[in-house]
Amino acid sequence: MSSELIRAEKIVKNFGLTKALQGVDFTLNSGEIRGLIGENGSGKSTICSIISGIYGCDSGELFLKGEPYKPVNMVDAQKKGVAMIMQEMGTISSIKVCDNIFIGKEALFTKNGVVNRRAMRKAAGKILEDLGAGDIDPWASIDTLNFENRKLVEIARAMYDDPDILIVDETTTALSQRGRDIIYQLCDRMSSQGKGVIFISHDLDEIMEHCTALTVLRDGVLIDTLDKEQMEPSLIKSLMVGREMVGDYYRSDYDGSYSEEVVLSMKEIYDGRELKNFNLELHKGEILGIGGLSECGMHEVGRLAFGIEKPLRGSVKLADGTDVSQPYIATRHRVGYISKNRDQESLMITATILENIELPSLKDITRHGLLFRKDEKALAEEQRKLLSIKCNTVDQPVKSLSGGNKQKVVFGRWIGNKSEILILDCPTRGVDIGVKQSMYQLIYQLKKEGKSVILISEELAEIIGMSDRIIIMKDGEVSGEFARSEEITEHKLIEYMI
Repeated sequence: MSSELIRAEKIVKNFGLTKALQGVDFTLNSGEIRGLIGENGSGKSTICSIISGIYGCDSGELFLKGEPYKPVNMVDAQKKGVAMIMQEMGTISSIKVCDNIFIGKEALFTKNGVVNRRAMRKAAGKILEDLGAGDIDPWASIDTLNFENRKLVEIARAMYDDPDILIVDETTTALSQRGRDIIYQLCDRMSSQGKGVIFISHDLDEIMEHCTALTVLRDGVLIDTLDKEQMEPSLIKSLMVGREMVGDYYRSDYDGSYSEEVVLSMKEIYDGRELKNFNLELHKGEILGIGGLSECGMHEVGRLAFGIEKPLRGSVKLADGTDVSQPYIATRHRVGYISKNRDQESLMITATILENIELPSLKDITRHGLLFRKDEKALAEEQRKLLSIKCNTVDQPVKSLSGGNKQKVVFGRWIGNKSEILILDCPTRGVDIGVKQSMYQLIYQLKKEGKSVILISEELAEIIGMSDRIIIMKDGEVSGEFARSEEITEHKLIEYMI
């Protein structure tokens, strides 16, 4: 028989003029995997951040197993059995994997003031092994791990305390199928043990398959809670956005035509890690989709194409013969890049919306060596309106925005710079269906304007729905190439990935 694990009553939270939560009531019962869904800025992460001790609420009350609950921080919440895995990077750089797992828990391995590092390493290895990530070396520097493995380290840290409540905040979007399966197995195990999971996701298929109930938030207000039997995509979408979605989601046409003009080429690329004799040509007016498993090398393609990394062998050239060897060279030649790791690589997270948008365009808006406030403001306001960025002012810090609005700022940076080539690595990761739709329509509009797009994605539906041509990668090489067609299926592409 289920019992109440956490109850939130009339929770209010404001960030300046932004009303993040407006009297939200929320209950999680034992055995539940409760999906939490809503558009970006709906309050999902805010309510979970309050439950996990990151924020306090302005008013309202929390109860944990029927007792008043007011965590002072995340460590306090974890001690009381509430753990949260965050959407963005939550590991600490420049220290080892085992140190990240046991941060704040060093006393467990300390005797007479000396930390038993061997015991800590062994314990870290055990929790990683139990999680299904035994290939991660607990003694390795966290900085040597890729994004996914760093996220698995966060999961190991959260699970070491054997929490009663686990909050998963858009974590699966950063993971390959292996990582997602680890999360799903954890959720099922906790449910079977009478514990509870709050599962934030924008993936409706994922929600409907793995969650036992679903709560919908919109503009800081709880709209409805659905049982498993009531979960139906069209109903969920209408509850989320409060309106019927109009227009195409992906492209509706199957005209995959583009110019013969090659605007960017990568020839015989070898990077010493993932890519082996990799070749690519991007044409004017083309959306080139690149897909594969997480370790296939597709993310490295984007970083090399923008000059962030350099190949050991081979070349990356633009149409005029320019070698793309540094990001500033790419930017100067109207090439833009959106990283999968948004907060660390695509944004200056503590800077304002205006400062982020203007950065690649400073040369264009500088007059006689001077930068005028009205020119900065005009550029930022143009992108705010074009992309419908929800904010109080363009002087607002980017860190105060929801994930979807942060991503719009990243798009605004490169559109404002009049980029002719856009390299998009998982550009819709962690954004809701409404924002996804607007981004897809924007990408298609850029194509129609003659811009060229490399769309790197772990979502096969995304590259099938948007691309003129699709490249599938495996083990650092191209394993298959497909022209836009109604006949392409995810199953067909998967055959070339594994």
